[in-house]
Amino acid sequence: MKNKIKRVPKRGHYDVKTINGILDSAMHCHVGFVYEGYPVVIPTAFGRKENTIYIHGSTASRMMKSLADGIEVCLTVTKLNGIVLAKSAFHHSMNYESVVIFGKAKKIESGHEKLEALKAFSDHLIPGRWEEVRLPNEKEMKATMVLKLEVDDSSAKIRTGGPVEDKADEQLPIWSGVLPIQTHYEQPVPAEKNRSLPPSVSQFYSGLKT
Repeated sequence: MKNKIKRVPKRGHYDVKTINGILDSAMHCHVGFVYEGYPVVIPTAFGRKENTIYIHGSTASRMMKSLADGIEVCLTVTKLNGIVLAKSAFHHSMNYESVVIFGKAKKIESGHEKLEALKAFSDHLIPGRWEEVRLPNEKEMKATMVLKLEVDDSSAKIRTGGPVEDKADEQLPIWSGVLPIQTHYEQPVPAEKNRSLPPSVSQFYSGLKT
């Protein structure tokens, strides 16, 4: 099994709820594949609908064209939640949530399915934005390739809690603990003046004047 967690297996999770929860909380992924004999890892945004992951890009993209040929792909997502500081350098670690997905991507040919995939992609980044903007025209749709990857051969790995200390280090006068990390949105920077924030943006800024 490709997705079997071997290093610290007690941190492994294989249930759909845990995997989808991590995917939905992440803003981007890394896509790994072999291109002309050498490994390539590309960061990109993604969307999810039920058991399917969507990625999109230019029809001229090296990654998109390679994956559309049906080669093996590994898609990963990582959410860093904290730096774990131990009394020894050896036991420093990180608290994180990650997902690894193996499989082969498929190119979406149907125009309707392609549009639905792009909506799922948009909703993943900022819910409600799709209903506020001009939708892709025919030229833009032709210039965009959308691939789908089923979340079947996948696993999650999660670390939580404080540092693990050696017994001999417990009394050392060295601070240890966790430095939490959080991601947050800041004040929107408008491209145009005197425009009120749309609902898709203002939902992240309750209390701000629009």
